[in-house]
Amino acid sequence: MPTYLALVRFRRDWDRLTPQQQGLFRAALALFVEDLRKAEGFRRSLRVEKMAGHDVWEMTWAPDGRATFTYGESVKPGEVHIVWHRVGAHAIFKDPV
Repeated sequence: MPTYLALVRFRRDWDRLTPQQQGLFRAALALFVEDLRKAEGFRRSLRVEKMAGHDVWEMTWAPDGRATFTYGESVKPGEVHIVWHRVGAHAIFKDPV
């Protein structure tokens, strides 16, 4: 099972999301985790890609829903560790970390 850490900024962003947006993120997160477990790459609908000019990755979870993350040091041997940085609308890309 992949492990994760949600940074303070991510949690603040999360609190600003509507319940509907939180539900959409959770649904996308379930697919994200499933793809991590399979270790065969991410499905195209999540549009996971490295951001140009940053050491951070992005994921799309709604038409205007984005989240940024990095890969952290493994907490459990052999398991991927995700560090969530931001979550919200496309505007988070102005300051993705």
